[in-house]
Amino acid sequence: MKSCATSTLVCSGTSPLRDLFEQPENTTPLTPEEMCELIPAHIAYRSELNEAEQENIARAQDWALARRRDLLSEKFVKDLHRRMFGDVWRWAGKFRTSEGNLGIAYYEIPAALRQLLGDTRAWIEYKAFPPDEIAVRFHHRLVQIHAFPNGNGRHSRLMADLLVISIGRERFSWGSVNLQDAGAVRQHYIAALHAADDHDIGLLLAFSRS
Repeated sequence: MKSCATSTLVCSGTSPLRDLFEQPENTTPLTPEEMCELIPAHIAYRSELNEAEQENIARAQDWALARRRDLLSEKFVKDLHRRMFGDVWRWAGKFRTSEGNLGIAYYEIPAALRQLLGDTRAWIEYKAFPPDEIAVRFHHRLVQIHAFPNGNGRHSRLMADLLVISIGRERFSWGSVNLQDAGAVRQHYIAALHAADDHDIGLLLAFSRS
């Protein structure tokens, strides 16, 4: 197994790095190899990692919203993830090559993503669903695929935002109206994703505009 100073310190529990890779529930933990791909050497705490990622994501949003792009392409899906996380992680924009507790088998990712992109083009062309539902269904399936080692929820929400804007609607709020209780917002989001897994898209549609 590949080793690095960061993962060794995390595992030993002898460093401030001990909380760095703690993950919320319902997320895929990074492998030791993926942890080694952290770029900024100064980061020692989870709060610092969150701040670095958020700054990276803000720059990516500015880039993505600046002009019209071919959203429904594998290249853009990868490019957006790389833009969102590429200053923090070396694996940004690269499909995962490991199995986790979420997502399809890693070797199925390219084919599943191509299928989703084609389906979404057809939904738009034939007006199979209202615009919000097209984007929310796209978001849900992109989360199910879980194409990248981490950041899939944030990436898929921004992808859905860009998609719904491109078909004439305003960007989603994703529970931001109720940010006073971030934990409750996340619980509602996870519950809505689970309902969509069971073919009930209504909760996720409502959450996207809450």
